[in-house]
Amino acid sequence: MPRQLGVSMRIISLNANGIRSAASKGVFCWLCSQRADIICLQETRAQHDQLTSPIFYPQGYHCFYRPASNKKGYSGVAVCARREPEQIVTELGWDAFDNEGRYIEARFGKLSVVSLYLPSGSSSDVRQQFKFRVMAWIAPIFDAWLRSGRHYVICGDLNMVRGAKDIKNWRSNQKNSGCLPEERDWLNGLVERGWVDSYRTLRPAGEEYTWWSQRGRARENNVGWRIDYQIVVPTLQDRLQACSIYRDERFSDHAPYTVDFAL
Repeated sequence: MPRQLGVSMRIISLNANGIRSAASKGVFCWLCSQRADIICLQETRAQHDQLTSPIFYPQGYHCFYRPASNKKGYSGVAVCARREPEQIVTELGWDAFDNEGRYIEARFGKLSVVSLYLPSGSSSDVRQQFKFRVMAWIAPIFDAWLRSGRHYVICGDLNMVRGAKDIKNWRSNQKNSGCLPEERDWLNGLVERGWVDSYRTLRPAGEEYTWWSQRGRARENNVGWRIDYQIVVPTLQDRLQACSIYRDERFSDHAPYTVDFAL
């Protein structure tokens, strides 16, 4: 968290694909070594009684987990912060979404940092239709956040790309979940209405990815998708300093995405 004016704030977001598995691969050692002020995790896939080890609460951080309440070993999000939040919010008001453990918001004064995990539609048409319903339902919430006067940073796995620079095999994925025209239009619509894609702002021509299929040699061949984001309100756009995607170690099928802000 910000300590004084002029000091930067570092936020790291990562879909852990199981926080217990990621922890066994050293993710918390790496996160702490990065001196992150705030860490947002998605797909933790663990209940509170499975998170009693100190490894899940690194020294110097206040950690808050929001597991799925309707299915064990599924979904789940978390926020860890050096400064204790004044408020933690874990529900947006729709049980079908909230019970899957897909949202947690930490509030520090006028700053809100959200760890968000939007559904994937790749497993079935039923889940794709649920994803579409979530998109339609949450868009007005995003719009309200944009008008709220708060400084929102939305971190997380949104399970969709924005365009051709965000996916290796653009043409062959046009009919696949995560690259459907409706999904791209929805995500680009957020940007058109004012949300700022931190990566695309800092690297307009960048073609880096944050997720790779575990089938074949997708990661080795960098056949990936950029589906992990930090999107911010316009008042934070000029505070964006730098960003990076870390690929040297494999904690998950996703890579950590780091953004530095000037405050």
